[in-house]
This record gives sequence, C-alpha cells and structure tokens, in this order.
Amino acid sequence: MPEELPQLDRETLHKWSTLSYPSLVKELCSLFIGPELIPRDDLNDLIDRAFSRFRHREVVHLSRLRNGLNVLELWHGVTYAFKDLSLCCTAQFLQYFLEKRKRHITVVVGTSGDTGSAAIESVQGAKNVDIIVLLPKGHCTKIQELQMTTVLRENVHVFGVEGNSDELDEPIKTVFADAAFVKKHNLMSLNSINWSRVLVQIAHHFFAYFRCAPSLDMHPLPPVEVVVPTGAAGNLAAGCIAQKMGLPIHLVVAVNSNDIIHRTVQWGDFSLSKAVKPTLASAMDIQVAYNMERIFWLLSGSDSQVIRALMEQFERTKSVCLPKELHSKPSPLLSGSRLCSQVPGGRAGCQADPG
Repeated sequence: MPEELPQLDRETLHKWSTLSYPSLVKELCSLFIGPELIPRDDLNDLIDRAFSRFRHREVVHLSRLRNGLNVLELWHGVTYAFKDLSLCCTAQFLQYFLEKRKRHITVVVGTSGDTGSAAIESVQGAKNVDIIVLLPKGHCTKIQELQMTTVLRENVHVFGVEGNSDELDEPIKTVFADAAFVKKHNLMSLNSINWSRVLVQIAHHFFAYFRCAPSLDMHPLPPVEVVVPTGAAGNLAAGCIAQKMGLPIHLVVAVNSNDIIHRTVQWGDFSLSKAVKPTLASAMDIQVAYNMERIFWLLSGSDSQVIRALMEQFERTKSVCLPKELHSKPSPLLSGSRLCSQVPGGRAGCQADPG
C-alpha cells in the first residue's frame, strides 16, 4: 500500500469528470508513479499501448438499464475478463522497467480462472518475462482453461494442479516467503497482491461515478452506490481507496456462497468455511480474500502492527473475530453485502463486472 493517499478536491474531480477511461487511468497512475520512475510522456504511451487491443472504442462502457441501474462493462479485453484492464497496464510497466534494467523475471501465478488467462495474454511473447501459471484442474471454466492451455509461446508455461485456487495459493506463498529463492530466480506475481493491479482498478470506480452522478455542482457531491461482485476483493480494495481519496461512493460487496467477505462485513467474522463450494461463478470461488488485509489496514488508520498481528492470527487459526474498532468502521467504507447464490454467466451476475 502507498504510505499516503492523495486527497482530491472538488476542482480536480470536476476536471476529471469529462475524461475518457484511458485518460482517467493516466491521471490516476501519475499520482502514484512519479516522473522519476516513469516520465509522464512514457507513462501515457505505455497506457495507450496497454489498451490498444480492446474491442470497445471507449475501452470501458457504462450501459444504462431501468430504474437508475447501470452496468459497467469491463469485459472488452482480449480474454473477456475485467482483469485484462489492470494486467495489460501492469505488464507494460513491468516490461518498461525490465528493458531499462536489462533484467529477466519469472512470473508465478495461481488462478481461479480469469487471472491466469489475462496474465498470459499480457506478457505472452515478451522477451524478458517467463510466466508459469498453476491451473486448478476441474475448477476453471472450459473457455478459461482453453485460453490458458492453447497459447503456444516459448515464454508461457501452464501446469494443471490438484486442488482449488485457495489450496494452490499455499505453495506459491511459501515460495515467495523464501527471499533467497525469489532473488535467485527473479520471481514475481501478477495476482492482485501486486499493487499495480489495484492501482489501475481504482479508475473503474471514478469512471463509474462520473458517468452515474447526476451533477457535480451539488453540495455535498451526490453519492453513488457501487455493487462489487468479488472473490479476492481486489476491486473492493480499489473502491475503498477511491473513497479515501475523496470519491463519494457507497460500496456494496456481492459474493456467491463462498461468503467470507459477507460474514466479515455483516458480523466481523473473518474465518474460513470447511470447504470452497463450487458455483457457476467459478472465478469467485475463493475463501482467502487476501485483499481484505488492505481494507483492514485502511480501516485501522494505517496501523500496520495491528493488521500484521491480525493476519498472523488468521494464518495460524484460519479464524479471526474482528476487534470492535475495526468492525464498527466498515459502515462508511462498506455499506453492506449481498449473497448471490449461483450467478449465471460468471462474475457479471449482480452488477457489471467490477469484481
């Protein structure tokens, strides 16, 4: 997480409200990526290159339905997953630094479905990146499995593994905990553990707000409710950060029967169920919603020691009852949660796909 989050005034929000989605991503990224890291002209070029293969001319589109309901379409990328948006930018940033530093890295990715194919698409053919994807056999949709296993590039390596996505995360976490091994083999990941993924996803919430708010001339600014279908809570964390930056959105999290985030928001019960339940929304079949750690950190007022102790307890016992000072705070940050059992068509069932 960044040490500080920039606070946006009304004038900035007004200026941003007319921007296209790619322009909005450029403005947001420039707040966190200074010119000493990537000069602004280079940053703009990288983001333009990232979005060059999207099917919709707007990249992201808001469809207006009845009774004030809107659907934010985040599925116009090559693999039809919302993760194309953040991963294509992350991959461009990554290759920019690798070329400057003349380095090669190996990306290790565990997937519940959409991350694997989107990560492969973002780096396939890259000369300074090899990608290893662990695919949980029988736990991804057929089209996602085919997207991963039919890419015939020398830098792409896909392995089918036993167990669900939560179970395959364990050996990956063990590997990354071995600092010497990581350094020796130049390892990194493209899951939403990677801050760059969350950073780009903040733009979804700003774009949705500007297209849905009745007027930015009202005092105070009018709130907009954003329903976020989620598994690992990456887009939920991005929404919480957008709120902290001054965007007046109310977040409602939507989950399937793997309901750890629902129980956390409703009752402060951050604990694993006995097993992951397979649903039609297989990419949401996740119990270890690791981005909740970022949300807890925001709720705690950036108290890293408290959150570290909390997460270490969760690692040991797989169950944490949130302290009152954390659970009493989600109301302004998270307005509520909804259970959506068996979502037809995957993650787009509750509203859009800002999962």
